[in-house]
Amino acid sequence: MRKTIGFLTMTACLFAAPSEKDRKEAAERLTEASTVFGEILHAGDKGIPQDLVDKAQCAVIVPGLKKGAFIVGGQFGKGFITCRGANDRGWSAPAAIKMEGGSVGFQIGGSETDVILLVMNQRGADRLMQSQFTLGGEGEVAAGPVGRNASAQTDAKLTAEILSWSRSRGVFAGIALKGSTLRSDKGENEVLYGKELDTREVVTGKVMPTREGRALISALSAQSPVEKH
Repeated sequence: MRKTIGFLTMTACLFAAPSEKDRKEAAERLTEASTVFGEILHAGDKGIPQDLVDKAQCAVIVPGLKKGAFIVGGQFGKGFITCRGANDRGWSAPAAIKMEGGSVGFQIGGSETDVILLVMNQRGADRLMQSQFTLGGEGEVAAGPVGRNASAQTDAKLTAEILSWSRSRGVFAGIALKGSTLRSDKGENEVLYGKELDTREVVTGKVMPTREGRALISALSAQSPVEKH
């Protein structure tokens, strides 16, 4: 009986372990996030204002967020969050997250949308470290301005903890990202780093970034220095 239980337990563990397919898909998704983020950060007057990038505490990218036809207004996507480290430690290894539900703003067209969030202060960062956080409370999230000098024309950066944008069919715009839930994706973190980790454990430096993760960090570091202004 004990041998049978041991065999079944070992078999269950083998089936639960991340497969090579899982690792490949996670790496490809991280590479896509890096590519999307790099393109948007280098979009000049059609991108995110430079001063907001410089002052951001964390950055989130969800490439190819999908609108589910089987759920009215439902959305689902996988992405990553990286945060600035304390004492100029640098941008962290990317932690995997899931985005679900809410009104993400497919109004600019397309059934898939790249979503970008900048977390502007520590309070906003702490919210995203929770295992689950729903965007939408007053002052929490606002549509981000577009253009290198656009932030001078808005007070969004003075009041919102999180600024959000979307890109669909080549159109990049700020969106009112409310009602969407962000969850820590421990399964994806296990695929990337070899063990189940929540968001806080990854971004506080408990793991080293993968090769694909270093590409995302490089995209941010090239656009914005580690030191906060």
